[in-house]
Amino acid sequence: MNLREFSLPAGWYPRSAAEIERFLAPFAAREGRSCAAIAPHAGWFYSGRIAAGAVSSLDRQAETVAVLGGHLPAGMPPLFALEDAARTPLGNMPIDAELREPLLKELNGTEDRYRDNTVEVLLPMVRFFFPRAMLLWVRLPAEFSSFETGRAIARAAEKLGRRLAAAASTDLTHYGANYGFAPKGNGPSALRWVREVNDAVFIRAVESNDPAAVLERAEQDRSSCSAGAVLGALGFAAASGAPSPRLLEYATSADAPLGEGEIPDSFVGYAAFTF
Repeated sequence: MNLREFSLPAGWYPRSAAEIERFLAPFAAREGRSCAAIAPHAGWFYSGRIAAGAVSSLDRQAETVAVLGGHLPAGMPPLFALEDAARTPLGNMPIDAELREPLLKELNGTEDRYRDNTVEVLLPMVRFFFPRAMLLWVRLPAEFSSFETGRAIARAAEKLGRRLAAAASTDLTHYGANYGFAPKGNGPSALRWVREVNDAVFIRAVESNDPAAVLERAEQDRSSCSAGAVLGALGFAAASGAPSPRLLEYATSADAPLGEGEIPDSFVGYAAFTF
C-alpha cells in the first residue's frame, strides 16, 4: 500500500490514540448532520477544541470526508494526495481514489508533494468521528475558481452516489511581528481590533455566503490564510443545497493560557463554522 506518512513534527497534535480519544471524547455524543464545516488548522493546543466542534458537526453517515486545505496562492492548481491511504495515530484512512481520479482530470489537479498543516492536522479528528469513512485530500488556491471546484466535488460525489461531507481549513488574521502585520501596534488595542474588526468582517463575509466577498476580505485585510478552502466549502455547500454557514465559535491564540492578563506580541484568529 502506498501510504501518506506524517509530515508535521510532534506537537501539532497528539500522536497517541489514547490522547486523541481523551481530547475528542467531549464531542463524541454530538449528532453531526451538516454537509460542510470550516475549521482552524493550528496546533491542537491553540485551536483543537474549536476545530473539533466544526468536524463533529459533519454528517456522521458520510462515506467519504473531503478535507479542503489551503496555503496556496492564486494560479496554483488543486493539489491532491495521490496515495492509497493517509496515516493517522488512529489507523490508516483509505483515500477515495474512485472519487479523486475524475476530479484530477476535470480540475487539472496535481500531486500534493509538500509538507503542510492545513489537511494533516484535521485528519485524526476526521478518523475519530468517521472511523469507517474514506478521505479526499485536496488543497485549493486562493482564487474564485475554488468555489467552482467545491461545486465540482459535489457533482462528482453525486454521480458516484457517494455520501460526502467536506471540512475546509483556514486560520484567520495572523497578527504581529512574527507575521509582518501589525497595523494597530501591540497590546489590548491590537487584540481588540483583530477580534472586533478584522476577523469580524471576514466572519460576516463567510456568513453572507458570498464567495467574492470572502476572497476580497481575505486579500485586502489579510484575514484568512487559506481563502481557497473556504471558497471550496461554499461551493460544495451551494451545490449540495445547504443553508448559509453559521459561526460556531471564535477565539484567538492569545486566549491560550499564558501569564494572567498577558497578551502575546503575535497571535492568530480561529473560527469554526457549520452549514
